[in-house]
Amino acid sequence: MGKKGGDILKDIEVKVFDNDLEKAMRILKKKVQNDGLFKRLKMKKAYEKPSEYRRRKQREALRRQRIAASRNRYRK
Repeated sequence: MGKKGGDILKDIEVKVFDNDLEKAMRILKKKVQNDGLFKRLKMKKAYEKPSEYRRRKQREALRRQRIAASRNRYRK
């Protein structure tokens, strides 16, 4: 079953040590970036036609394949 953007929300938590708020903010930004939260929010801002959705998914799959192929090439 395919879900169009039905990713389950994760709890993103950052602990602040020694009142070092700057470091905590950097860590939070990195976690949000890696989670793809901003990307999902941006995608939900406007309607995406089904044809655009399929084309985007195909581009993402090709990108993942290229990255995996490049990783496998250098692991040998």
